[in-house]
Amino acid sequence: MQLADETRGDDGRNSNANGNFRHHPPSKPRMRILLIEDDDQLASYLQKALKEVGMVVDRAADGRDGLFLAAGEPYDALIVDRMLPNMDGLAILRTLRASDNPVPALILSALGEVDDRVQGLRAGSDDYLVKPFSFAELHARLEALLRRGNSEGPKTRLNVHDLEMDLLSHQVSRSDRKIDLQPREFRLLEYMMRHADQVVTRTMLLESVWDYHFDPQTNVIDVHISRLRAKIDRDFTPPLLHTVRGAGYKLSDSP
Repeated sequence: MQLADETRGDDGRNSNANGNFRHHPPSKPRMRILLIEDDDQLASYLQKALKEVGMVVDRAADGRDGLFLAAGEPYDALIVDRMLPNMDGLAILRTLRASDNPVPALILSALGEVDDRVQGLRAGSDDYLVKPFSFAELHARLEALLRRGNSEGPKTRLNVHDLEMDLLSHQVSRSDRKIDLQPREFRLLEYMMRHADQVVTRTMLLESVWDYHFDPQTNVIDVHISRLRAKIDRDFTPPLLHTVRGAGYKLSDSP
């Protein structure tokens, strides 16, 4: 189990694994958390600590069971260990995000390099906490996720100029004319629309749309960009999908 030692509070009580947890009044309604963690000692500690601050906690001990629960039950947030048996934490999050499940998620991991954290966030995590950690920090980060999750409902429609995407029905239209897209084209366009007016690089597209963490040295991106441009820009004004020479691509109503 990897936890940083907690400091003694003003009331003289500890919040380490061998002591008591500082009490916080329960939230109303009580938040329901899914903990996906294979380390029994750490999971037991976190379940006890989270319950003492007023949360309802379910636990899965491997990735496959965790995905089953996360996909089928209405949780307010997930705490996901990165290295799990049967299915790792990143694969869980990619699967949930691919099915448009927006539940806030925090990854726990001993892998703390910049590249590791970036991979976690790009896989669909909302936060990334490196082991060893203190429960006070985990609790604060979890509360921040819950505040963000409650601020507004999940976005179900994306718009750029007169281009519209319905994330629930998987329909795309421009100027009220339906546009038929293949699944990969839809995923590519969704990524571009979520990053509208920003330059997205080939590396960003390879990692986020194709799940490649290397450049396969093929023209797969160029081919899909060309097909997508033909569908969303042909017969419409102004053009929205732009090539930024030497940098990448941008979806915008201005070059």
